[in-house]
Amino acid sequence: MNPNAQTLWPGPRWTLALLLACLGMIGPFSIDTYLPAFAGIAQSVGATPVQMQQTLSSYLLGFAVMNLFHGALSDSLGRRPVVLAGVALFTLASLGCALSQTIGQLVFFRALQGVSAGSGMVVSRAIIRDMFPPADAQRVMSQVTIYFGVAPAVAPLVGGFLFVHAGWHSIFWLLVVLGAALGLANWRWLPETLHVSARQPFQLADLMRGYAGLLRNPRFVALVFASGVPFNGMFLYVLSAPVFLSEHLHLAPTQFFWFFVCNISGIMGGAWLSGRLAGRIKPRHQIRHGFVIMAVTGLLNVVLNLLFTPHVAWALVPLGLFSFGWALMVPVVTLLALDQAPERRGMASSVQACVGSLANAAVAGVVAPLVMHSTQALALTSLAMMGVGVVAWLWVKPRLD
Repeated sequence: MNPNAQTLWPGPRWTLALLLACLGMIGPFSIDTYLPAFAGIAQSVGATPVQMQQTLSSYLLGFAVMNLFHGALSDSLGRRPVVLAGVALFTLASLGCALSQTIGQLVFFRALQGVSAGSGMVVSRAIIRDMFPPADAQRVMSQVTIYFGVAPAVAPLVGGFLFVHAGWHSIFWLLVVLGAALGLANWRWLPETLHVSARQPFQLADLMRGYAGLLRNPRFVALVFASGVPFNGMFLYVLSAPVFLSEHLHLAPTQFFWFFVCNISGIMGGAWLSGRLAGRIKPRHQIRHGFVIMAVTGLLNVVLNLLFTPHVAWALVPLGLFSFGWALMVPVVTLLALDQAPERRGMASSVQACVGSLANAAVAGVVAPLVMHSTQALALTSLAMMGVGVVAWLWVKPRLD
């Protein structure tokens, strides 16, 4: 923790959480805004469904690979320069997407978007731990999650509206404007939170030893799996949204926002409760409550899809409850993972984000195309991913100090 933390941010704590949430949500916002336009983009550029899926998987792959370096660079250069450079590159990549005329160009600039979009999410976690002790850090992390949840709820509504009224290119022009505004805001207000005495030399050999040390730490790896893999239980539905919502639930693109509102309401509610419980109950109990909620709703989702034809009146409710359980436990698990490497929290955040993003890319490129055409397969796969997180937590729980 920075010894000068009390003087770095003169405003209320929630304003810092809002700024960091904006950094983190630019990534999911750039996914959720263009999902309603999937079919329209494909028709416009003459792309097949597989090629369109590559615009998503290339983004997630670039996001995952570069996440390995955002945190490590911030441990050496400072948090602020890495954030500002990442936002600037994201803005330029969004400009490339807006000007794209072929599927090849769009895939390339989407990958560049992914390379840059993760800087804010990765570094913001380290900033929180630079600034606050554990209980306060959990409260701020929960506030960030609440604000973070607004973007995916609004994004598909905005994306659907822009697609219908102004064409798909306008979606990426919006991202250009948002990237520029976010860059200006962070240039004006974001402080440097990494104390000079805590900076690490940026040497490739030292960096590789740091990564190897984290990956050899079984407790860190288990905590990463416990937080990241269950997320894919709900992210699977986001990736499958064009098929799940239009083919199975018969919703129009402008109605996709109901799905995202349900999910994000769950995330915001779980994050709010997580912040309220910080310092009041044991972190392990909070994690257990989150997993119990996910397990019960995951099983309910499987049963309902096996017994009934999917209908919008009930199909979205279990997904929102699943999201609530995930958001209840993930701030605690994230902080536990970062504290496994207190001297290199930026690197720990990078590895955590990278593993999660690689899982996201695998789900986007391989798993989702295999199961998206069956609601039963979607429900069973979501439950299995949650089960991986449960096993990881049950293994690491008795091994934590």
